[in-house]
Amino acid sequence: MISTNEAIAEVYWTAFQALPKREREAVINRFLESSQFMEDVMDLTIIKERQTESSRPLKVYIAENKRKNR
Repeated sequence: MISTNEAIAEVYWTAFQALPKREREAVINRFLESSQFMEDVMDLTIIKERQTESSRPLKVYIAENKRKNR
C-alpha cells in the first residue's frame, strides 16, 4: 500500500506528464527560478547520495571537525 504522500505525488506526476511539452517546460522553468526549490533539490540529492553511509553521533562529528580545522 502506498502512502498518502506517494499517492499525491503520483497524481501530480501523471498530470505533469500529460501536459504538452511547452507547458512542461514552463513548469520546469518556474521550479528552476525558485531558489528555495533548488536548495531543496540539492539537500535531497546529498541525502540520497549519503544514505548508505553509517551514522555517527553529533558530538563525534563536531570533535572530528574541530580536529580537521586546527
